[in-house]
Amino acid sequence: MKIAMVGLGKMGGNMTRRLISKGHELIVFDLDEKLRGEYGELGAVAAGSINGLVRECNQRDVDIVWCMLPAGGITYETIVDIARGLDGSKVIVDGGNSYYKETVILADEVREYDHELVDAGTSGGIWGLERGYCFMAGGSARAYAVLEPVLKDLGAEGGYAHMGSVGSGHYVKMVHNGIEYALMQAYGEGFELLKNKSEFDLNLEEISKVWQNGSVIDSWLLKLCEDMFSKDRDLDEIKGYVEDSGEGRWTVLEGIEQRSAAPLITLSLLQRFRSRKEETFTDKVIAGLRNEFGGHGFKKKEE
Repeated sequence: MKIAMVGLGKMGGNMTRRLISKGHELIVFDLDEKLRGEYGELGAVAAGSINGLVRECNQRDVDIVWCMLPAGGITYETIVDIARGLDGSKVIVDGGNSYYKETVILADEVREYDHELVDAGTSGGIWGLERGYCFMAGGSARAYAVLEPVLKDLGAEGGYAHMGSVGSGHYVKMVHNGIEYALMQAYGEGFELLKNKSEFDLNLEEISKVWQNGSVIDSWLLKLCEDMFSKDRDLDEIKGYVEDSGEGRWTVLEGIEQRSAAPLITLSLLQRFRSRKEETFTDKVIAGLRNEFGGHGFKKKEE
């Protein structure tokens, strides 16, 4: 298929690589000229601007335009600009972590230009290139049918599905990330208890490894704990300062709106706020895990 990718960062770049390896034709754009050149060398057509990308899309009759940009105004405005200039009726994908309520509004605006928006909540981090991604897609059945072959090539086996109408993909991804907050908080607190038991001099890397064999708390995050402790046993290089990128806050707000108790997710979000004042080993574990699975940078001690 002919696909345009806007945004060649940690996620969009690796997705582009995977699509090229599967034989798709790619048109790409990123503000970073160096990245444009890098993907041009891999076989993609690199546009120098959004307007240039739209022109290439119209000349080459692309099937799908996929945006992998930070949530908020930049995504909204870029998608509207693209929709305004695209010929025909196309599927435009927002693969970022946009707020689902804004996605519903954006979809209405895209529809005015005779295109359809699919919100593809995307998980997999920097490992998606190798392992495949997980996609939670919202949109019409017709738009999803156009996108599905691409999801198949990008996704892990069984790792994609149509969630429902526009907004549902980002909604499911929002809750997914809320759960992620709570899981990392639990691992962080557990490993802090283990580390603090100084009389046993426990090996956290070894414990992480053992728990991956037959344990009910085995997970990919636990494997990443092992990898993290193998590189820095006491996480001395990591400052226990944990960022949040929005989805946890939105999940907590959704719980409040629904009057649905979500205490673990709520407390894990509040603990991230607390980490910015006084660090603990729990915070180091969570900051390190975010880097391991998503390539999210962490603050070092001297920062």
